Amino acid sequence: VPVVTAATLAVLESLGLLALGLTSLDGVFGTGIRPDGGMVVITLLLLAGWVVLCAGGGASLVDGAGRQLMVAVAWGEIVLLLVLVVAGVLGADGVWLIALGPLGALPVPALALLGLGVPTAKLLLATAPGAVAWVEAGGRPRARRTAPVVEHPGLRVATLACIGLALTGLALLGGPADPATPPTTASVVAP
Repeated sequence: VPVVTAATLAVLESLGLLALGLTSLDGVFGTGIRPDGGMVVITLLLLAGWVVLCAGGGASLVDGAGRQLMVAVAWGEIVLLLVLVVAGVLGADGVWLIALGPLGALPVPALALLGLGVPTAKLLLATAPGAVAWVEAGGRPRARRTAPVVEHPGLRVATLACIGLALTGLALLGGPADPATPPTTASVVAP
């Protein structure tokens, strides 16, 4: 039960991060102050790495390969949230606020402490005795493979290059342009 719960939580977190990145980054990068391309690439790489590490930690726990990835990611998230709490409290202009639409503005320390539940739950579930026993037993039984797996390293590299170029192009060029305004019948009359 702790293995399945921890893996489900890790996958849901990675899906949530992916959804947040797809919906919110355009609002951040589409503001009047556009960050340079290097900052956009670094942000996208960090977000993609975080999504992959979260999902990979859950998958490695279910597979019985180990708990170290999930535990390390959970500790990293806890440290990041504690840094946000300190930065939010000791900000240059007092306590930082984040606008959340109809909820109004909430302070960063309160949001970080609310978010602390997810990595804490992952950490507790990944270190539970049931999860430890699952990993020590080697995870689920493995079926013997009859045919060797065919490797395609060139296809892997080409796929990763295409994905990277597409994400970089999207980040640098932005979203689709606003639709063109239709012609109007208004005219300017000189006095």
